[in-house]
Amino acid sequence: MASAVPSTSQSLVANLIALLQQGTAPWRRPWREGQSQHVNLFTGRRYRGGNPLLLTLGQFQRGAPEPFWCGYGEARRHGLVPRRGSKAVIILKPIVFGDDDGTDAGESPRRRAIFRTVPVFNAADLVGDSLTNVLAQRRTAESPSTSSAPQRLERAEQILTTWPVPCQHGGGQAFYDPGRDCIVLPCRERFDTAAGLYATWAHEAVHSTGHSSRLKRDMTGTFGSDAYAREELIAELGAVLVGTRLEIGCDLSNHVAYLDHWIRLLQEQPGILMPVLLQARQAADLICPEDDVKEACTAGQAQSTAAGRRRMRHEPQAVLTSSPSTA
Repeated sequence: MASAVPSTSQSLVANLIALLQQGTAPWRRPWREGQSQHVNLFTGRRYRGGNPLLLTLGQFQRGAPEPFWCGYGEARRHGLVPRRGSKAVIILKPIVFGDDDGTDAGESPRRRAIFRTVPVFNAADLVGDSLTNVLAQRRTAESPSTSSAPQRLERAEQILTTWPVPCQHGGGQAFYDPGRDCIVLPCRERFDTAAGLYATWAHEAVHSTGHSSRLKRDMTGTFGSDAYAREELIAELGAVLVGTRLEIGCDLSNHVAYLDHWIRLLQEQPGILMPVLLQARQAADLICPEDDVKEACTAGQAQSTAAGRRRMRHEPQAVLTSSPSTA
């Protein structure tokens, strides 16, 4: 991914470092009532995969109030153009190809995917006489799809409790223990909000996807090391994706030490961001596949994907820890 868009990746890293140097991870915020997913301004189609992460970063870098996006050609067809000096956010469109016929009986088709870069502009970057009406139509179309807060929280509970890694409550810290393959969270009453509980749970669940029986990431890093900082950044961005899909946000307090580690890591290894974004998306897909969340939204219940998941034990490793207020 990084080699496909080197200049875009470098710009994204520089802008992300600038945000982190302000002493905050700006995506850490609760879900606002009436907030929308990242969607196409004209069609309402949701952006999928890891693109919501790229768009979230782009939205914060612009200070854009709404997550509505479109391509340059789409904007022109509707009488709109990007304002002078505005910059596009680069997202990735998968192009899947392969041979459906060249497999033996019972085998899955051989398919591969490459990614084409696609520039999109936020609605705040557009100008034109039709913009007011287009925005009004999109806001109206998005409003009815917004679930109530109790529905969103219930859906988060269902999705996270079907994740096969056991979760124990007690103590004063939140962490994932790779040795026991277990998530530990403080008692529920220790959290200020239910959304904060589920955001912390999602963060630790993303850590657990790195287990050797799942995505096999390097979980051996100790606090302050590059491996630890990378794994924390994967968990951070993966939790943002999970929180976006579940519409609960990522209501976690900032942890200054983590911010400093991420800044140093990105400064020393700027090419690491795109692989980290990919791994965060893979983790989120494992915990709450987008189709599962969509089905849960429409049917009112989450569909468990636990049947295909198997937990395996391995030797104890470093425990990835965080407090309930810092996650």
